[in-house]
Amino acid sequence: MAISKIGVVGAGTMGNGITQAFAVAGLDVVMMDIGDAQVQRGFDTIAVSLDRLIKREKMNADQRAAALAHVSTATSVAALADCDLVIEAATENLQLKLKVFADLDAALNPSAILASNTSSISITKLAAATKRPGQVIGMHFFNPVPMMALVELIRGLQTTDETYAAVEAVSKLIGKTPVQVKNSPGFVVNRMLCPMINEAIFALGEGLATAAEIDEAMKLGCNHPIGPLALCDLIGLDVELAVMQVLFEGFKDPKYRPAPLLVEMVEAGYLGRKTGRGFFDYDSK
Repeated sequence: MAISKIGVVGAGTMGNGITQAFAVAGLDVVMMDIGDAQVQRGFDTIAVSLDRLIKREKMNADQRAAALAHVSTATSVAALADCDLVIEAATENLQLKLKVFADLDAALNPSAILASNTSSISITKLAAATKRPGQVIGMHFFNPVPMMALVELIRGLQTTDETYAAVEAVSKLIGKTPVQVKNSPGFVVNRMLCPMINEAIFALGEGLATAAEIDEAMKLGCNHPIGPLALCDLIGLDVELAVMQVLFEGFKDPKYRPAPLLVEMVEAGYLGRKTGRGFFDYDSK
């Protein structure tokens, strides 16, 4: 099937980034969230992001206007009824995602494809919560979505070849490089990346070095563009913890045990950039 109209559930960092990627490529996108304030904040974030592209001479004013014209906002799943593909980008919480999928399944055209931007949760399990399991797939984008080329396309046990082909085609249409991945806890990237971040948190908690020193060591010693602790702040400590819990529960392997310091910081509400404090302080910036 040809995909021409997209729905995105969630107007946060990932949701508005996904919306921008499709809109810039010339596709109509409905970005939905629970309230007017959330969707307006998401729309404003896209506008500012496009302004930065103009300043960097990656886009002109006419292209910016055209991209924004492709974006509409909504606060109800009913507004997504005629979308060909709806991508869920809600918080990394299984019960929440199951509810979102059930609501979407009831509201959408029977031919529509449902995708999740989950970074670790089973696509097979999400698909089983719908009456269209063959039309459910994972589309795991990476932050910041407009800049990162990769999208992991995760096939659940039920995902049909037709669903995969349609999503692969639209991923390429928006300039992404899709990589096919089997359904497994953490998929490919996060199965490797999140334990590395978790180990950096263990090192910090054990006092081996300061957060700045750990990040500097990884940037200079491994040629990483950003240190693991700053990356965790960007991703969100709550997201990192959620992924580690999925890995730990999914594999029952102690090597995936979340670092105690990570757990404590999430309990304290120190979630990274989005709260102004994580392993580094952002309130003064």
